[in-house]
Amino acid sequence: MASEALNFETSLAGMKKADWLAAVEELCDEDGYFEQLGKRHYAAFVEKSSTLLVTFETLQGIPALSPLAQPLGWEMMLAHNWSSLCIASNGDTWFRDKAVYGYFDRLIDDGFFDEFEQVIFYGAGPCGYAAAAFSVASPEARVLAVQPQATLDPRITEWDDRFTDMRRTDFTSRYGYAPDMLDGAEAAYVVYDPRQQLDAMHAALFTRPNTHKLRIRHMGDAIQTDLLEIEQLAPLLLAISDSTLDELAFARMMRARRTHRPYLRNLLDALDSQHRTELAIALARNVTSRMHAPRFARRIAAYEKAKAKND
Repeated sequence: MASEALNFETSLAGMKKADWLAAVEELCDEDGYFEQLGKRHYAAFVEKSSTLLVTFETLQGIPALSPLAQPLGWEMMLAHNWSSLCIASNGDTWFRDKAVYGYFDRLIDDGFFDEFEQVIFYGAGPCGYAAAAFSVASPEARVLAVQPQATLDPRITEWDDRFTDMRRTDFTSRYGYAPDMLDGAEAAYVVYDPRQQLDAMHAALFTRPNTHKLRIRHMGDAIQTDLLEIEQLAPLLLAISDSTLDELAFARMMRARRTHRPYLRNLLDALDSQHRTELAIALARNVTSRMHAPRFARRIAAYEKAKAKND
């Protein structure tokens, strides 16, 4: 690909890691910078306006979540002219790296965040942990964390057996315990499915006066992907920016789930597991009246067959 052809609407999909990093660096050069932070982390900054979105992402997740294989923040940059600072990791590191701490220390010393009227931190899962933890670098920032972990320190979260390989990682030093790092935030929003027990237990640790819990039942364990598929991640960020996000606004956004097949399947499975047959059939009939849904049609057929047999 010729360098002069690169722009922020160029697809970076299918590139090898080295080529992808080089392309991102070239795109950042005009209005920002690209910097490697230690062995496994990178910072990509593009300045556009007085609103800065700081996203935490992984090199593996970016091409999976973006059709153009670009950082999520770039979508808000293109659509709404927001500035973007993407902190990317190679793998799930929870960004526990002295090079990352040092980078944020430099941003604080340079008054970097003071140059923006509004700063929003965003991440999901391990990146949600990082969004909350590093938001302390920008007092009065706003934070959106989807399914975040509070810490993986086994003395606090030994009940979480999903990430046992991280238990020797230090979560007690700089930028360590994510809920405490939110104390200086203007507002933080934690999105999770309360039916996902471990996610709900982490969310409980984020209980703070400035932290709002946004529960989204039956969405499962990949909420960031679901939000992107139902096209509600950008509206969430915009509502946070506009100070209009509350439980009612969130509920209205999540009505988009009504045509989201993974959610509908999860809901049907939940009703069946609770033996709430009448509700399950009512759901199946509602779904099949609105969309082509063979699984729900089969559920109705099985119910009617069983009912006829019993009659």
